[in-house]
This record gives sequence, C-alpha cells and structure tokens, in this order.
Amino acid sequence: SSDVCSSDLKLAARAKAASLHPVLVAADTFRAAAIDQLRLLATRTETALVAGRPAGDPSAAIHDALTQANARGLSPVIIDTAGRMQTKSGLMDELTKMRRVIQKLAPDADVEVLLVIDATAGQNGLAQASGFNRAAGVDGVILTKLDAGARGGVALAVRRELGLPVRWVGVGEGGSDLLPFDAEAFADGLLGDAV
Repeated sequence: SSDVCSSDLKLAARAKAASLHPVLVAADTFRAAAIDQLRLLATRTETALVAGRPAGDPSAAIHDALTQANARGLSPVIIDTAGRMQTKSGLMDELTKMRRVIQKLAPDADVEVLLVIDATAGQNGLAQASGFNRAAGVDGVILTKLDAGARGGVALAVRRELGLPVRWVGVGEGGSDLLPFDAEAFADGLLGDAV
C-alpha cells in the first residue's frame, strides 16, 4: 500500500541522514503497482532499489538485494513486502520463506521486522498484527496517519495483546515525517482533554 511504500522511503531518508547507504527492496510482487510505486519513489530520492518481477518470487528479490548489498556495501536493506491480507495463507507462507532466506544469507544481520498499521485501522489492525506476527515474527510497529485526526488507539491493543511496541509514527507525507515513538506525546494525543 502507499502507507508502506511511504514508510519505507522515510526509513531510507532517515538512514541517508545518518550517512548510511540504504537499499530498498520491492518484494511485493503480488501487486505490480507496488513495485512501480517504490521504483518511482526510489528514483526521486536517488535511493538504490532492487525490484522483484511482477508475479515473481518475492524471496528471489530479497536474495538479489542481500547479495548486492553485501557486494556494494549498502545498509540498511529495507524490504517492502505485501501486506494487509493476513487471512491469505499463501502470503503468510511467503513471509515465512522470506524470513528463512534472510536468515540463510545474512545469519549475523540485525533484522527488525516492522509492521505498518494505519492509525485508523481499529480492530482490523490487531488482526493484521496477530497474523503477521505469527508468520514473520514482528518486532515492532510503524503507526501511520497520526496526522489525519486518527488517535491510533489500535496501538494500545497491539501492545496489550501481542506485546509489540510502536517504534515509529507517521505524521505527514514528508521524508522527515516519520518520528520515533514518544509514549507521553501519544498518550496526550490519545486522551486529549480528558487528563
């Protein structure tokens, strides 16, 4: 989805600001539009990209990206996978396979699996987090659209039910609009004038 592509790009922008050399991996091969969108964003921001083939094997794109990253000294490797369909067993199997490929090719890599959840998602966000956590071992959440009037209460359910922390929040469309999660500011925004 555009939220995921945007979040990937913002993570890459943060890496570049820290003098790193990120590479984006377009591994959402189920949707050709997702590959095209990430390719366009990568070109605009002059970020390296490895793109899978439409309807191709997402794990092959990850394999190629990890091989290129190692050869060219690129880091971090930011992988965009298919999402929002936690009920699709084929997708969940593919995520599990991707995790195995990463473990095989980069066994010593510091891997962090981040799930992008729309702040307006409600209970569906919890269902997504649960499904993706089972398949991919989610480490944390990026909560997007906090600038759209949503309060992001889904983050509380995800934390309470699954123990997953919110790592980042999206508060706008710009490259610098991905901020580290601030629990105090989040609570103030969630509760508003109630405190």
